Amino acid sequence: MSITGIKGMNDILPSDVATWQFLEETARNIFGTYGCREIRVPVVEKTELFCRSIGETTDIVEKEMYTFNDKSSHSLTLRPEGTAPVMRAFIQHKLYNLNPVSKLYYMGPMFRYERPQKGRYRQFHQIGAEILGEDDPRIDAQVLAMLSHYFDAVGIDDVSLQINSLGCTECRPQYRQALVEFLQQRLEQLCPDCQRRYTSNPLRVLDCKSKSCKEATVDAPSVLDHLCDGCDSHFDAVQNYLNMLGTTYSINNRMVRGLDYYTKTTFEMVTNNLGAQNAVAAGGRYDGLVEELGGPALPGIGFAMGVERLVLLLGENGVKTPTPKLFLATMGEEAEKLAFTLLHQLQRHGIQSEMDFSGKSLKAQLRRANKLECAYTLFLGENELADGNAQLKRMADGEQTTIALDGIFTGLCSLLDDEATTSL
Repeated sequence: MSITGIKGMNDILPSDVATWQFLEETARNIFGTYGCREIRVPVVEKTELFCRSIGETTDIVEKEMYTFNDKSSHSLTLRPEGTAPVMRAFIQHKLYNLNPVSKLYYMGPMFRYERPQKGRYRQFHQIGAEILGEDDPRIDAQVLAMLSHYFDAVGIDDVSLQINSLGCTECRPQYRQALVEFLQQRLEQLCPDCQRRYTSNPLRVLDCKSKSCKEATVDAPSVLDHLCDGCDSHFDAVQNYLNMLGTTYSINNRMVRGLDYYTKTTFEMVTNNLGAQNAVAAGGRYDGLVEELGGPALPGIGFAMGVERLVLLLGENGVKTPTPKLFLATMGEEAEKLAFTLLHQLQRHGIQSEMDFSGKSLKAQLRRANKLECAYTLFLGENELADGNAQLKRMADGEQTTIALDGIFTGLCSLLDDEATTSL
């Protein structure tokens, strides 16, 4: 019996990796332009970190975390999200002493035990950014502009930005109470999950995908009607700055977050092309999180994008795996020796090249060159060695060029480098 992978934890095959690398490299370029620096944190953290930051009554902590005891009986958890580990590292290494405003980004796998479905897996990958130390609404607008810039850069245009405000510790309790009272009157219409959590985590009822819950909460009170003056002014300012930057958005007053640490501005990039899992990126402001985790009272805002969902949206427009520039087709032992040395020189020069090592016929070698989609094939055999010249065939149209064996490495590099420049 063969061993298969774990359900919901998928292999990323070579044919798909180029698209992943493109998404990651674009993030590095765009986020770096806005002054962000990459941080890398472990995939395993103390369970307490997520209970304190995410909230013990959230679905993630209650039902979805991969938690286990190590050999020293310490409770550890595979990270279900990236913000809390980044905050832990930020506090532990006192990064706030290096700069009054810290701009960080991360990428890597996260883990949640839930039913695998399209765009939602047990091991999934996120690219995220966190901006710490500034609560000015212009920072909110700049973060959203950076996120929009990223989607433009990777060529995903079938998404839209939605924003909301969740208020703060001053005004959210009043809204929470109003929502609980509203839900009490419609308790029988809610799904079992929402009936269980409507008092402990009532905002999540507004995000439930159940048809009955959606219908029951159509007239639910809006958080925007319960904002304190400070939160209301902040949200108005964020909208004004987004308008100033020309960043398109809409207001979704039903948007909530599944994590307890969010305050004020929240946002999502949504699409209609992924079914129920329509959020491709999401985040918001979390002004009390750093202090809650034992650090200084610093504000923060951040977001995370689901890489698997980005890949799905790119679809056939994803990045094609690079193909070899040259295949060295050989006939005879001496030709193989020359080709092997030449192959090494070309690869050191940065030209992706291939040759046959199994003694296949010339016809079979050409079939492999075609299968690899090589741009050129160089023929090396006894006749070529005796003549002092080799034939270079352009596979697209069959055009052949004679190249002298004396200085063949330099000649090939010159021709292939010129061809690469012309094709840009």
